[in-house]
Amino acid sequence: MSLIEFTLFAPYNNGAELKGDFSNWEAISMSKGEDGTFRTKVDLEDGDYEYKFRVQSQSYFFKPDTWVEVTDPYAIAVKDDETQNGVVRIRDGQRVVDTYEWKNDHVNLPADHELVIYEMHIGDFSGGEEDPNPRGKYKHVVEKLDYLAELGVNAIELMPVNQNPGDYSWGYMIRHLFAAESNYGKSEELKRLIDECHGRGIRIILDCVFNHTDTESPLTQIDHNYWYSRHPSDPEYNWGPEFDYAHFDDNLGIFPARKFVNDVISFWVKEYHIDGIRYDAVKQIDNFDFLYGAVEVAKQAAGPKPFYNIAEFIPNTPVVTNEDGPMDGCWNDAFSYCIGEFITGQETNLERLKDAVEPRRLGYMGVTNVVNYLASHDHNRLMIELANNEIFDEEAFRRAKLGAALLFTAVGVPMIWMGEEFGSYQPKETKSHKIEWNLLENENNKGLLQYYKGLINLRKNNPALHTANVDFLHTNQEGQVLGYNRWNDEGSRIVVVANLSDNYLAGYAVPNFPENGTWHEWTRDYDIEVNDHTLVDDLAEYEARVYVWH
Repeated sequence: MSLIEFTLFAPYNNGAELKGDFSNWEAISMSKGEDGTFRTKVDLEDGDYEYKFRVQSQSYFFKPDTWVEVTDPYAIAVKDDETQNGVVRIRDGQRVVDTYEWKNDHVNLPADHELVIYEMHIGDFSGGEEDPNPRGKYKHVVEKLDYLAELGVNAIELMPVNQNPGDYSWGYMIRHLFAAESNYGKSEELKRLIDECHGRGIRIILDCVFNHTDTESPLTQIDHNYWYSRHPSDPEYNWGPEFDYAHFDDNLGIFPARKFVNDVISFWVKEYHIDGIRYDAVKQIDNFDFLYGAVEVAKQAAGPKPFYNIAEFIPNTPVVTNEDGPMDGCWNDAFSYCIGEFITGQETNLERLKDAVEPRRLGYMGVTNVVNYLASHDHNRLMIELANNEIFDEEAFRRAKLGAALLFTAVGVPMIWMGEEFGSYQPKETKSHKIEWNLLENENNKGLLQYYKGLINLRKNNPALHTANVDFLHTNQEGQVLGYNRWNDEGSRIVVVANLSDNYLAGYAVPNFPENGTWHEWTRDYDIEVNDHTLVDDLAEYEARVYVWH
């Protein structure tokens, strides 16, 4: 038997009790210290135990001091049933999350500027409805890691995996921030997924929701106004109770919401060895002081390994990520809209395309300041957008390749929404849409996948694409042709020439090429000579040519 302490921070609540299966669900009194924390100790043998707190609520929607049952806000596991009981695990006389032993912490992981990110929903990624056994678990993603390694991605961005209510969710209405989603499997299985990714040189970025929680999250029941704002900062985009990061407790000298979320961040970085965070709804969080602190906590917890902090701030603004901004990078939502409108023929102003390719034109500073994508969980997939504009079959795949070429040669960190690499076409809906892997039996889908593999390989292995250097060497507004040069100071050169029209351009001359001599056209695999700094080549409609300097 070991004496195990249970704690509940509730500084302005008048009473709290512990109950659990270890006490036959009889209440155990707790005493409050000057730090606002209720405490009690229980003798427990090694094992797993369920428990809850009873607390006299100070939330405005209860009568004062009403006794309510709440799950431990710091519970590292929660029963996924109507009880919502916390689970405490005792091993060798100590509280533990689990006993997983990490194997690949020694592997060197890619730097932020080298990343190619793959956004994934655990439940939908690993299998279709036709599979004989239910899929959508952490372990099923592990089974497909070789596919992702062969694709070439070196970072996976997991949509939220904190414990959510219900059987299926995108994860943005979080109830228990310290607990891993049990519908996907055990904490050990999530750790194994992360560990296996690290063994393949793949970083894990976790999508985290720190703007709001589910309405029945424990802190809302304990003392709502101590942790949350009474009114939403942005009523048009209000998804639930919003943390009040401006609230300072003068008596205890803390910002309570900041401390709680910083504890969450430190826990996930240290316990699950994640390599980055995507912060959801940063515009609605609207508190740079909190974000500066959160980024510092994350990087301190990560130690010497690379850690990438990414904001979702819509509409885009460079303020969140430049010298005076807290974040390393931010989602470049405008990139998706811009490229989509060009490849569907809705947009023709090449200056706008330049803004997408070169984010410094919009005020961003460096290559890691933006994460570019053609689609994400918040967007219709590219194939849906093409179909909505009556572009189908081989024409759709040709334009999808054009979009991919622009994505992987633009300045910024590229990201793929799962299945985009082979033309998945599920609509944007918050219900289950499992990836249809049988699409890869089709030639067009296989061809798009191979195109993505090649572009990712080019992106990862050509240092010109790791810089912020870009020069627009040719702009033909009338003919809808744009050419740009990417380079580094050691002599690596890539020139992209994109025909954004439905006209086949035979013998098209592109002036201002940076080097005379032999270039290799990557998309169709041939060499071509450049003389007098002018390239002459055929440009198919809605196609990009990518010329690599030998």
